[in-house]
Amino acid sequence: MPEQPFDPSTFIAATKDTVSVRQVFGEAYERDGTLVIPVAKVLGLTTVGSGSAAGPSGADESNAGAAHGGGGVLGARVIPFGVYEVTGNGVRFHPTFDLNRAVLGGQVVLGAVLVTALLTRALRRR
Repeated sequence: MPEQPFDPSTFIAATKDTVSVRQVFGEAYERDGTLVIPVAKVLGLTTVGSGSAAGPSGADESNAGAAHGGGGVLGARVIPFGVYEVTGNGVRFHPTFDLNRAVLGGQVVLGAVLVTALLTRALRRR
């Protein structure tokens, strides 16, 4: 099977489909007369590269012995953010509750309190 040359524009087009507004706003649905639109935070990182290497030393100056290659990496993270609720009375946003973030925040606050207490105790002993 012959190798296909790497085309960065194809990779970039695929990246646009992955990290797009369609990922941020989910498919709306109706429940009990209320339109619900899910919302997410989308973070993406991509890198693309291509190049060629010369053939073995002593090869002629043509590109016939050169090796060509390329590739790309795509990283995406989708985090639930909340929902929009659309009713006859207007639009309301309901954020999601991230338990992991709340626990981490509590640990940071607890750590700061403990460090402050230990430093205060150490300074009083002097």
